Amino acid sequence: MTEGAATPPVFLADGLPAGEHAVLDGEQARHAMTVRRMRAGEQLVLSDGAGGLADCVIDAVRPGRAPVVELRVLRSRSVPAPRPRVVVVQALVKGDRGELAVELATEAGADVIVPWQAARCVARWDDGTRADKALARWRGTARAAAKQARRAWVPEVREPVRTPELAASLRSGWHGVVLEAGAVCSLDEVALPGEGELALIVGPEGGVSADELDMLRAAGATPARLGATVLRASSAAAVALGAIGVLTGRWRTSAPDGGG
Repeated sequence: MTEGAATPPVFLADGLPAGEHAVLDGEQARHAMTVRRMRAGEQLVLSDGAGGLADCVIDAVRPGRAPVVELRVLRSRSVPAPRPRVVVVQALVKGDRGELAVELATEAGADVIVPWQAARCVARWDDGTRADKALARWRGTARAAAKQARRAWVPEVREPVRTPELAASLRSGWHGVVLEAGAVCSLDEVALPGEGELALIVGPEGGVSADELDMLRAAGATPARLGATVLRASSAAAVALGAIGVLTGRWRTSAPDGGG
């Protein structure tokens, strides 16, 4: 469903309401009132970010310094997680392209996002304060994109890893695919798993170094290309996720979560 279609907006909640009534307050209420311009009688969805959804109707809108939107719960439901789970291992990208990569991957259905400090990354998260701020931006971007896409599942954005740590995760059970323009086989020729975790590894703009590619291949990852064109590091994961949705059961075995 494309943006602008008549589906109720999603608001994230720490937990779903246990009874028939709930409220939005603070920034969530202000967003509903001033940005969405929502009024009594309109519907919205509360999401716990882990598959739980509550369809609600607005009973009352109370503006002011402490705005409140009063809700009545129509029904609660649960959306199963897609299978296989896709872990997007995203190389750090300079400027705001990293956040763009997270946004696009989240909209396309990524289940987990792992920042990767690859050898050829221009961007660096070595400084503690800088790394913390950058990671917080990625996590905020993922939450915002999940809301925009009406997703029931908000992807987990994990701590950054370096290549040896990534290789260790591959050896521990991840099925890895390295997106590489010069790979012999294309993504549709790779034997993709139907269960477990599929790591979709996206290198930096300068590409994955030969040493890193050897290390990842030795850990069980398969290099694969996405067609005949070369995509930016910020858009490659989203394009690959669309292909994986068709090539695996992800788009068939899980109920739609309101977007996509």
